Amino acid sequence: MPNLATADTAERLAALEQTIEDLLSEAKRQGASAAEAVVSNTTGLDIAVRLGEVETVEHTRDNGLGISVYFGRRKGSASTSDLSPDAVRDAVRQACSIATHTQEDRCAGLAPAELMATDVPDLDLSHPWDIPVDDAVRLAIACEDAARGADPRIVNSEGASFGTTAGLAVYGNSHGFVGGYPSTRHELSCAVVAKEGESMQRDYWWTTARAPQDLESAETVGRRAAERTVGRLNAQRLGTCEVPVLFRADVAMGLLRSFAGAISGGNLYRQTSFLLNKLGEPIFPDFVRIYEDPHRLRGLASAPFDGDGVATAPKDLVTDGVLKSWLLDHYSACRMGLTTTGNAGGARNLSIGLGSDDRDAMIRRLDRGLLVTSLMGQGVKMITGDYSRGAAGFWVENGEIQYPVEEITIAGNLADMFKGLVAVGNDYDFAASITTGSWLIERMTVAGE
Repeated sequence: MPNLATADTAERLAALEQTIEDLLSEAKRQGASAAEAVVSNTTGLDIAVRLGEVETVEHTRDNGLGISVYFGRRKGSASTSDLSPDAVRDAVRQACSIATHTQEDRCAGLAPAELMATDVPDLDLSHPWDIPVDDAVRLAIACEDAARGADPRIVNSEGASFGTTAGLAVYGNSHGFVGGYPSTRHELSCAVVAKEGESMQRDYWWTTARAPQDLESAETVGRRAAERTVGRLNAQRLGTCEVPVLFRADVAMGLLRSFAGAISGGNLYRQTSFLLNKLGEPIFPDFVRIYEDPHRLRGLASAPFDGDGVATAPKDLVTDGVLKSWLLDHYSACRMGLTTTGNAGGARNLSIGLGSDDRDAMIRRLDRGLLVTSLMGQGVKMITGDYSRGAAGFWVENGEIQYPVEEITIAGNLADMFKGLVAVGNDYDFAASITTGSWLIERMTVAGE
């Protein structure tokens, strides 16, 4: 018996590819020397429950189309959520009109034809979940119930959320490249409130995956949300000090995001990165390897080609502590006199080599200092690397957690923090588009009372 879901996906994908072909033909008819476009279709189900009751049930079905046309080195862009032939023609017309009023930009245009992806491998990204609404509601309620029942100090809930999305996206350009693929994403999360005496805290946990069977169980998500929340009760303030700082794995992801931002083309050609001109130089200790794996099966950021149609490929960004590659799309590469690295849309499945120590061993290695479990604010200055964030976590003495802390600020400079990375743990126990264990930084300023 044929797979009706697969047949339906193939039919929808073919329709989107035809929309791209029609759009590119229309752009050529209106005089554009080149054009590129992306068209997408997504469907989804989102459920929110609180205190055992359903708050929202939302079915979504969205379309999107974005086109850029080029008249020589002049560019115009337009977008629409209407994929009807008339709307597509109008979008092309608007983009062409805009292009006639823009200034020439020597780097405006398509990535070179020879860099287009010639193969679109199946990265196992599509696992649709046709879950009935009642079952989705029961799953979210089970998650919240597990959190509320995990500890008597859990006194309230901000609710649990379930979401499943299935999407199709197709990119094409006037080099003749047209490529697309289906993908799915499923999520479950929960946030609760705990109270003990005068102390009240909230925290959360989540799970996300391409395939339903890769999600953590509802009970696990709820229990972890409760454990994280209860652990923050009766938090204390700290006096100002300079100590080693251990970033828990889920918080350390932000440090890798900052690193990726600092080596991204937009910040580099604008000269707003503290890592400008550092290619080929050591920026981490020599045990550090950071790499990108865009072809990881079921990876949350996997893609066979980037937003310019350029083939993606695994690569080292840092080897033996030395910066080996930038993250460039075609435009930023042109501005820098370089060639794209296939990163239009950013890094895909960024990872750092994990060490041998689990979470408890990393805390023992910290010995005396701060374990950071939560960060607040946007205090990262990309141009200088200055880093200052509100934080909460735990104070550690003699390699053991003593008590939770809050209302503190941690400060340093990312360049110094990267060089002062002492160890990376192997305590990566959740799915994300960034893979890292906890980070132990040699020394940072902790500002408190």
